[in-house]
Amino acid sequence: MIHFDADSLGEKVLRRFAGGTSRRGILARLGTALVAAPLFPVLPVSRANAAPAKPDRGPEAKTTFARGAQVTDNTKCDYWRYCAIDGALCTCCGGGVHTCPAGAEPSPVSWVGTCVNPEDGKSYLIAYRDCCGKSYCNKCNCDNADRETQIYVPQLNNDIIWCFGTQSMEYHCSTAVLIGAA
Repeated sequence: MIHFDADSLGEKVLRRFAGGTSRRGILARLGTALVAAPLFPVLPVSRANAAPAKPDRGPEAKTTFARGAQVTDNTKCDYWRYCAIDGALCTCCGGGVHTCPAGAEPSPVSWVGTCVNPEDGKSYLIAYRDCCGKSYCNKCNCDNADRETQIYVPQLNNDIIWCFGTQSMEYHCSTAVLIGAA
């Protein structure tokens, strides 16, 4: 009959392991494991059920402005390109959606917004440019702040008069230039 002593076997295995390794070696292997662990999610594995094929762009995913936006009347504040506009609409002041009225100069700088076109459901980048050099138009005043950021991110904030780089800092109206798909 063979006698099996688990205590002595365990002691032999642990002594052999301790004699062949050092504390630094163990810490090095532990560090390597910690550094390598975040790489495991990028290994090629089947992700067929990990995420839906298309992101949900249902009505609940849209902002309040996007749910009520329209595409027919560019003289109304709810026109889809005006999601982040602040000021008088140039379409009511003798200009167009993307053009200044006669006698007003477009600012070379702008703030930007991302608006959803209700016709195709896609998001577009819109550059809002102030038209300067004439007195305030005071027609079709809008103050849309869809996804507006704080003043510390000025290129995304509509509360600034953007007449920098023009002959006059006098504000007249604002345009909404379509830049492209977001």
